Amino acid sequence: MRISKKKKAREILTILKQLYPNATCSLDYETPLQLLVATILSAQCTDERVNKVTPALFTRFPDAPSFAKADRQEIETLIHSTGFYRNKAKNIQNACLKIVNDFNGNVPQTMPELLTLAGVARKTANVVLAHGFGIIEGVTVDTHVKRLSNRLGLTKKDNPVQIEQDLMQLLPQPDWENFSISIIYHGRAVCNARKPLCNQCQLIHLCNHYTAQ
Repeated sequence: MRISKKKKAREILTILKQLYPNATCSLDYETPLQLLVATILSAQCTDERVNKVTPALFTRFPDAPSFAKADRQEIETLIHSTGFYRNKAKNIQNACLKIVNDFNGNVPQTMPELLTLAGVARKTANVVLAHGFGIIEGVTVDTHVKRLSNRLGLTKKDNPVQIEQDLMQLLPQPDWENFSISIIYHGRAVCNARKPLCNQCQLIHLCNHYTAQ
């Protein structure tokens, strides 16, 4: 018997909570500003690589004013190994300039305000709100969430914003970020892009991708 998509989503959530009870943000940070910068750096880059770069970066530039007045080439040098370093350095500096000029040097705590910052789309804003301020505003959609949500049949969308809207309709709001983090863990450990380990997957009975093979 086929179950509703909402019931399926909640069963997936329950299993993920059991599999990854200690799942949390993999980026290392101490302040909301550091989390914002680390999340910008994580685009097209692993969290592991970002965590190798940020200690020296945050020692040199501990807050928004220091990033805002920095020599951008120095930022580029420190973040070079994360890829797309010129664009990331530009976004980080411009975001920090706006934080200094418009938000008294503090990272804003609302989705509309965060989206005015350079380099910040809903994915980054959701991470900062959830892990920097404990505000659950939406579902963070990265490549893992996108891939697994499609494979599991929770959405057929390709656009991250549309995927987020579908998932928000299926899951209880307090669990939106927990779902994202847990499914990212599962995407890394089991349901990878090229060779998913279906024989090791505890979501296999709920997976459209597996049954379609």
